[in-house]
Amino acid sequence: MRRTLLQLLLLFLLVGSAIQPVESAPPHYPNIVYILADDLGYGDVSCYNSESKIQTPHVDRLAAEGMRFT
Repeated sequence: MRRTLLQLLLLFLLVGSAIQPVESAPPHYPNIVYILADDLGYGDVSCYNSESKIQTPHVDRLAAEGMRFT
């Protein structure tokens, strides 16, 4: 009888120590980059117009890795 109680106590301690509260992940908010430029046309940026005379490699990389709005 005493051995059975000891085994049950040990079982409850093992199960109780294995159960840990689940931590929820922090909410993921999107990163938004808003580019405001004076006198910049739609075709001036080379990610929209491959024949543009103005090379914009950094803006092209941002456009390739993210979402473009037209």
